[in-house]
Amino acid sequence: MSVLAALAAHYDRLERCHDVVPFGFTRERITFGLVLSTDGEAVACDDLRLGAKGQSHGRPMTVPRSFKRSGIKPPPFFLWDNSRYVLGLGRPAEGSEPRAYADRAAAFRDWHELLFDGMDDPGLLAVRCFLRSWTPERFGQAPFSPALLDRTIVFRLAGDTDADGRPRFLHDRPAARAVWEPHASDGDRPEAVCLVSGCTAPTARLHPAIKGVWGARKTGASLVSFHQAAFTSHGKRQGDNAPVSEAAAFRYGAALNALLAPGRRATLRIGDTTTVFWADAAVHGEAAARRVEALVTAALRPTGPPVPVRDGNDRRQTGRSWDWLGAPSAAQAVGLGIDPGIGVHILGLAPNGPRLSVRFWQELTAGALLDRLSAHWDDLRLEPPAWKTPPSPAALLYALARQGRPETIPPQLAGELMRAILTGHRYPRSVLTAVLQRLRAGDPIDGPRVALCKAILQRDARLYRRRTTDPSTGPNKGVPVSLDRTESDQAYRLGRLFAVLENTQRAALGRLNASVRDRYYGAASATPASVVPGLLRTTTHHLAVLHRDRRTRRLAVWFEREIDEIMRDLDMSLPRQLPPAGQGRFAIGYYQQRHARKPAPESADPVPQPEE
Repeated sequence: MSVLAALAAHYDRLERCHDVVPFGFTRERITFGLVLSTDGEAVACDDLRLGAKGQSHGRPMTVPRSFKRSGIKPPPFFLWDNSRYVLGLGRPAEGSEPRAYADRAAAFRDWHELLFDGMDDPGLLAVRCFLRSWTPERFGQAPFSPALLDRTIVFRLAGDTDADGRPRFLHDRPAARAVWEPHASDGDRPEAVCLVSGCTAPTARLHPAIKGVWGARKTGASLVSFHQAAFTSHGKRQGDNAPVSEAAAFRYGAALNALLAPGRRATLRIGDTTTVFWADAAVHGEAAARRVEALVTAALRPTGPPVPVRDGNDRRQTGRSWDWLGAPSAAQAVGLGIDPGIGVHILGLAPNGPRLSVRFWQELTAGALLDRLSAHWDDLRLEPPAWKTPPSPAALLYALARQGRPETIPPQLAGELMRAILTGHRYPRSVLTAVLQRLRAGDPIDGPRVALCKAILQRDARLYRRRTTDPSTGPNKGVPVSLDRTESDQAYRLGRLFAVLENTQRAALGRLNASVRDRYYGAASATPASVVPGLLRTTTHHLAVLHRDRRTRRLAVWFEREIDEIMRDLDMSLPRQLPPAGQGRFAIGYYQQRHARKPAPESADPVPQPEE
């Protein structure tokens, strides 16, 4: 299913839950409501603004649809608009004197005169009487005030209420909706086979503006547009190049805007990519779909997926754990209370000028999503642990930041990383390159950076064994989760050796302004043949210092045993240069050796391990 078709189908679910507006309507912020008597006189003005004084904004309200307006004679909206159309008055600039907009007021009046011809509804007739008698000179009289200028205005018939007894605005009256229904679409558009629904219907000239994507225009950007000649073909203009019916365009736009609305938990940002997700409710019901969406929210946000636990008072709480990751997806789904067969849609969007770019689009089941998330977190598994709880994709990217500044993270990596997680394919190799650059630049060789190296190499190894990558480039060896003294990989053993040499220097000379790691890590991880022999010669002097002191003599013996054990299976024709994958294994070996616990002593007289 395409992105547009999936969003159009999701509109049906949102409409059942009353989370979207019907076709031909839109959700706008309205600031004032003019209360009219049956003869068209303005008897009051409802202030619909919300928020504190000075920071007020209009109340969200479902009104007849708005559209993009341009040109010297932009058309008016139906039964609502800003003061330049409704009253013919506005301010050209902040703090300036009011100015008359007679042409726009005339367009608003003539449009409603045309639509109300032959109507006998009291509310519609009241609006027509008001527009016929209105002149800007009456603006100084009550209930009008300067606060109405350049604000959105609707109409209400005095004393009119809905079935619940609440005041009802004119555009909500059945007669107004009946008048608007034939004009809900553009009307003069040619018919064609819709690429979304497959039905023959009038096509949309312009697709809806999508709001809420981070970095995009606040007024909205188009997911589909043909605003330059290079995007058109065969002389067609705008939406005729890829016909989508007005109804389908409205449905997908309304659904996507609802997903991106502020406060929705189905939206998150990773780098420059805004991600939205939703589950299918057609087969398994609304409650089951919401449980799956809660799982995706927990999995992709900074906290890990929810695991039911109980506290001392036997009350159900939400805990975070790694334990569930090793179970099959069916068992995971049962433990989390979801149906593994529910479909999940995940869409990543990024700004691209007046348009939006689709960074990734995934359709999969909840069970498949659990499998891929488990594989992702298993690839990141490291001892000692890099995180206390499973990290979100956004948290992973902080390991690439220079000097801890998130704005230095390459923005395109967010979409590439998320795509790799959701598809199970290779992680972007540029992530490994970025991590190695940070390590060579002197950033700490900490758990998150080493875990990223391990995840990239581990996934490449697994995909190689499954013959899903190029055999000429993929490795065939996995990466140990914790310190593996039997691992014979050259780069891994060199990393272990470098950690022991660093600990030897610290034990012999104490803490220095520039340690072995500070001076030589970058060179040792990239060109070990030029650095490691010299470090070994220096280490003999450090060991001699430890041997001379009775308190550290046994420590020197333990260091010598560690060095001998590492070098026993190390090819002494050291590589002149390690490729990026080798540098990643070097970092893993260094981290695990430096943080590993000392094995059980072979004698009753143990040798103490140096403190970090």
